[in-house]
Amino acid sequence: MKKRLCFALLLPILTPALAIAQSGFDGTWKIDLKTAQFPKKPDEFLLQDGMYHCKTCVPPVDVKADGQDQKVIGDPYADTLSVRVVDNNTIEQTGKKNGKVVGTGTATVSADGNTLTTEFTYLGSPTGQPINGKFEETRVAKGPAGAHAISGSWRPAKMESMSENGLLFTYKVQGDTLMYSTPPGQSYSAKLDGTDAPYNGDPGTTSVSVKLVDKNTLEETDKRDGKVISVQRITLSADGKKLTIAVEDKLQGTTSQFVAIKQ
Repeated sequence: MKKRLCFALLLPILTPALAIAQSGFDGTWKIDLKTAQFPKKPDEFLLQDGMYHCKTCVPPVDVKADGQDQKVIGDPYADTLSVRVVDNNTIEQTGKKNGKVVGTGTATVSADGNTLTTEFTYLGSPTGQPINGKFEETRVAKGPAGAHAISGSWRPAKMESMSENGLLFTYKVQGDTLMYSTPPGQSYSAKLDGTDAPYNGDPGTTSVSVKLVDKNTLEETDKRDGKVISVQRITLSADGKKLTIAVEDKLQGTTSQFVAIKQ
């Protein structure tokens, strides 16, 4: 989720030869949650006077918190969202697309008001496999007086858990092409020369391009309807056992990083 002019000029000639030596990328990899470095930019929520707002969501969310399906525009994953207040510290969210549930989440603020724990399930994968996870955020700023406890600014702190199908992915280099797949059904097959190729199985990503920077480095650019949404720089360790993946989120204006271990 970038290299010099000389290399760019030579790429069409070198790509097939380098791709063959690129077999270090081949195999199944598993993200190590303990290595995750999250964005420093906080999330901002406000729940007050019966309305829920996610100010940092892309696109921003502004819906009634009455437990009923509310129309949302511009979200590739859901066309309605319901927000229900469970109690003074907890809310539940349900996203649907074409009337079908694609995701649920329960967000709970700790008794001391300093930690926000969210448990989620994503149901929109091509295979129908649910992806479950749990993550924590730390309070940066409080919300206004009288607002629900979830209100305020929160910085991502750690991913406590995620189901294995959400952590695994497989690479296969064949000739001048990189093939990528995941258990829930996301996949692409892209030439290593930066040419756009279809990205399958993720409504938020419609195309991808991959460049072979050198024998141990890939650069992946993800797009939605022609617009770049993220750039990943994927670096293979000297011993071939780890991938360090640095992600630049163009929509949020943030960066993050994690390590994947060869299985």
